[in-house]
Amino acid sequence: MKNSMKMSGALMVLALTACERPTPVVVTQPAAPTVVVPGPAGPAGASGPAGAIGYSGDTGATGDTGATGGAGATGNTGATGNTGATGDTGATGDTGERGKTGGDVVVVMPAPAAEP
Repeated sequence: MKNSMKMSGALMVLALTACERPTPVVVTQPAAPTVVVPGPAGPAGASGPAGAIGYSGDTGATGDTGATGGAGATGNTGATGNTGATGDTGATGDTGERGKTGGDVVVVMPAPAAEP
């Protein structure tokens, strides 16, 4: 037990002296900035392949109704119609007045022929 007390005491002395020591401070220098200097431009690259043909677009909307057309030309004359039906016979006339008997007689003669 005598040794354990000595060990305890030595350990206690070491622990107390370790706490009083100042911790060393490490200061690092900042790195120098890297400066990139571009070189001369290189040659132009080769042309790329042609692109794929695009898809067809949707059908467009229906257009507006067109304007009304002008008046048409006059038509041809129609064919002659059929002859109408024969009319009805007229009514019989009234009976004439009875003639007179006697009186002057008039004779009508043809005109004389012209002489050559």
